[in-house]
Amino acid sequence: MSNKIIIEYPYNLLDLLQDSPEEFEEEAKMAMAVKLFELKRISSGMAAEMAGTDRVSFLLELHRYGVEMINMEPEELASDLENA
Repeated sequence: MSNKIIIEYPYNLLDLLQDSPEEFEEEAKMAMAVKLFELKRISSGMAAEMAGTDRVSFLLELHRYGVEMINMEPEELASDLENA
């Protein structure tokens, strides 16, 4: 089971973006998932699930939003490498 949110937006937004309602909804879901991932609030797997895609596809789309695929501080990466 999943929850839903409703987002209000100006009536002419879709015309300005030249998107269909479905395209806008997909873009909005992806943008929200990317931002939560970037803020380290959720994992890439959870973000992919939110966006309605698989993890690899999600990670490959991050560059479109200016977000790094590996979202770790240097100390975290060093710790992970030590433990590998």
